[in-house]
Amino acid sequence: MTLASKYKTDYVQSLDQHSQTNLNSSWVNDKGAWLTNVILIFFLKLVFDIIPGISPELSWTLTTLVYNIGSYIMFHAVTGVPFEFTQGAYDGITLWEQIDGGVQFTATRKYLTAVPVVLFLLSTHYTHYAPFAFSVNLTATVINLIAKLPSMHQVRLFDINQKPSTD
Repeated sequence: MTLASKYKTDYVQSLDQHSQTNLNSSWVNDKGAWLTNVILIFFLKLVFDIIPGISPELSWTLTTLVYNIGSYIMFHAVTGVPFEFTQGAYDGITLWEQIDGGVQFTATRKYLTAVPVVLFLLSTHYTHYAPFAFSVNLTATVINLIAKLPSMHQVRLFDINQKPSTD
């Protein structure tokens, strides 16, 4: 693919992305989605609390781990749009890159960045700063937060989520 044809493809894709509301990512801006996020964490914690044999410390660690893995998969691992009325305008970009049209530091992005940090702080406090739990929580949180950095916008590591070539 030549540089001119790549620029033309990117330009046409940009026009397609801005021609209509992206229903795949617009729901994230709703306050109900923010509340649902908190309720989901609460229910995750509750489920791990009611499983026999799981201590409260392990419950907090599992809640943080499951939330961060789920959040990473949902926002950073899956590309495109699950329905086809966008004509492929969002193929090759993740949900995180679709939020607010890619604009950084919006209220939604700040909220979705703060939630794993607050969950990490809660889990480390309630695990009494145990070294193993701390390292597991820290690793999961850092991986999730690195993917949210503005410098990682449309960066693909190890060719994961690489947009297929149209050659």
